[in-house]
Order: sequence, then structure tokens, then C-alpha cells
Amino acid sequence: MIEPTTTTSNRRLLFLIAATAVSAFLLGGGVVFLLGATEHADTATATSTLAPAPATTPAPTTALSSETHSSSLTPAVLVLSPATIAPTVTAAPATTTSTSLEDVVSRVLPAVASISAGQSRGTGFFVRADQVLTNAHVVQGQSTVRLQVGNASYTARIERVSQSSDLALLRVNGANGAQPTLRLGSVSGARVGQEVIAVGSALGVLSNTVTRGIVSAVRQVGPVTLIQTDAAINPGNSGGPLVDRLGMVIGVNSMGISAQAGQGLAFAVASDHATSLLNGGALGTSSQTPLSALTRAMGGPTETDQLRARGEQAYAQVLEWAARNGHQLDAYWDKYASSCVASAARSGDRPWFAVFEPNGIHLTASSAYNCQSWLDTVQSNAATIKAEVDKAGESARQNGVYPGVLRDVRKRFRMNWSGWDQ
Repeated sequence: MIEPTTTTSNRRLLFLIAATAVSAFLLGGGVVFLLGATEHADTATATSTLAPAPATTPAPTTALSSETHSSSLTPAVLVLSPATIAPTVTAAPATTTSTSLEDVVSRVLPAVASISAGQSRGTGFFVRADQVLTNAHVVQGQSTVRLQVGNASYTARIERVSQSSDLALLRVNGANGAQPTLRLGSVSGARVGQEVIAVGSALGVLSNTVTRGIVSAVRQVGPVTLIQTDAAINPGNSGGPLVDRLGMVIGVNSMGISAQAGQGLAFAVASDHATSLLNGGALGTSSQTPLSALTRAMGGPTETDQLRARGEQAYAQVLEWAARNGHQLDAYWDKYASSCVASAARSGDRPWFAVFEPNGIHLTASSAYNCQSWLDTVQSNAATIKAEVDKAGESARQNGVYPGVLRDVRKRFRMNWSGWDQ
């Protein structure tokens, strides 16, 4: 099985993150996403056993692998039912009464839920007895999810989703009217250096994990305001609350930078975006997510660049398969061409590419072999290879891969032929 190569081209992290492989993980279900890297494309392997032609006249037979090469990169679409506008929620006013860290944590934990959404795991928190806030990427592709709050379990449906701010609002079925909730603050009151607490299900399994840090910066990244913090945020913390010493939610934990690339760098979506979502505000039409905006701000590749890179990688995987089968067809051709071929056009890297040309092969008038049957086998196998390469090439072009890049890939695998560009 071919393992795709992942590359990064991040040049800077806003302010002096070394130009190394910068990886950021969207925290949900413990799934790590490489910031500015190509996604894992479907790999396809294929083997072909080409039967040698018999010494007399029976027709040779062979069959190439019929494996397909999926290179579709269309993201899953989350279909939403019409939004139900929630009663207006206002950000809680700032207060000055501080309590101990232990008291804050004891008030926050009962309002935090672990979320199971298919194969994904994350965190959410109650803002009303029957409504939970989390990250959009935690519930991506799901219509309902499971919640665990202490010893209580619930199902919840996806009510509203804002991809542009990576936030989702869930409606809880059979909610407990006495369920503790958290109040939303505002990023306007956040001060660099102030203490904050991140709560969530670390790694998707360690519920009620609490970490402490400070607000490192407040950053505007595209249309989204992000709170940068050094509080440890791990996979599974996605969607959990970032609270201040008063217990007010000032952010929704969303992403982090790996320790190898940037120790103590994590980001939460400002709670102001959550307030807007709760109040029925516009969901936004931008396809840019906080992660993609942050990637761009860090000097990483755009989404178009990433799509193009994935398209090139998928094409190369198909060409590797084609070349592997092509080697076997080369041997089959070489074994009998001297006895069966009077003349053949040479228009590419492989001698059997002649079958793609009109009248490209002329057989000898007489031979000890059934040459027509041999040629039929060559044509059948060549057609299978050509169909897969043509399909992969069209997909790559749709993903923006340049023709010159496609030619370079074909040259790398000795599969160059002028007909591929027609």
C-alpha cells in the first residue's frame, strides 16, 4: 500500500515560528490535521499477472487489476434543516469579583459534555439546559450526536452550524431542566496576560480535563477573532470552553500547534461569534475556516494550492499503478513482438503504446504463434491502463494541476505519450 507523502511549506508563524514542518491539529476525535499540508488521498494498488503466450496457437489471456483510483476531493456537505432562531442572548457584563481557581473549576465542570459524533470525539458545553455549543468540525457530517455529562447520557441534533467560525449549536433531546450552564463573556474584556482555564475531553477519552494558562494575544484572522493562549489544548478538547477566573466563557477551544513547531500555542474562537450564533446571526457564506485563515496568515499554502497538491499526488499514485502493470506488459510485448510484429509506430515510452495509434501495428503474415490473439491481449490490457490514466488526468485537471506537472509525473514513471494531452 502506498503511503502518501505529506509536505509542508509554512514559511512563518505570524511572528517567528521556524520554517519547519508546522503541524496544527483540529481537535476533535483525536484527528490530527497537518497545517498547510496535503490531505491523505485515497491510495490504490494493483497487481497484474500477464500470462505468457503459449508456444502454439491458443490465445493468450490476462487480466489487469480492476481496482479503481478514487481521487474525488469533494468535501462532505452537511445538510442543515431550517434554523430555529434562539431567543436573544447577550454577553454577560464584566464583573470584578474573583474566586479561587478550585471554585471556578467546580462550577464549570458540570456544564461540560463529552461528544461522540461518529468516529469523531470532542467537547461541548451547555449554554441553556437544552442547547450545547461545540466546534463545527467535531460534528462534521453528522445529523445527531451523543453527549455524556457526568453519569447522564443524551442524544442531540445539529441545529445550527457556522463553518466560517467553526461553531455548531446542538439541541438536546430530553434535556434536564436543572442542567448547569455557562455564561458567555466577550473578547472585548480579554487582556493579554490574564489567566484562563481550558476544559475538555483530552484525546477524546479523558473527560473533565482542566488546563491553565494565559491569554497570549487576541488576533483577527480573516473574519474570525481568535484568542491565542498557552493553556494546553489537546485532541478531544475541541468545542470545550476557555473561561476566565470569573467562570465566564471567553472562547471556544478549536485548534493548537504541535509542540515540535510551536510550544504553548493554541487558539480558541472568541465567544462573541458564539453569541451571534445563539442569537440567530448570519451563518456566513465564506468557505474560509479559522484553520485555513490561520494557515494563510502563517504563510502556508492556500486551499487552492492544497487542492492542486492533492490532485498531483492522486495522479502520481495512479501512474505508479499504471507503470507497475506496464512493466509486465513490456515483458509480454518483448517476448513475442519479434515473431508477430512486422512494423509498429513508436510514439511514447512503451512499445505497446503503438496500439493507441491508428494502424499503429502491422502483424507478420505468418508466424508460429497466434499473433492476432496476442495482439488482442495487448490491446485489452493497454486499454485498461489508458482508461485509468485518462480518468486520473481529468480529475487532476479539475483540481488545477498544471499540464506541465502532469507530463513530469508521466516522465517519472516512463508513461509519457503524446496522446495523453489530447
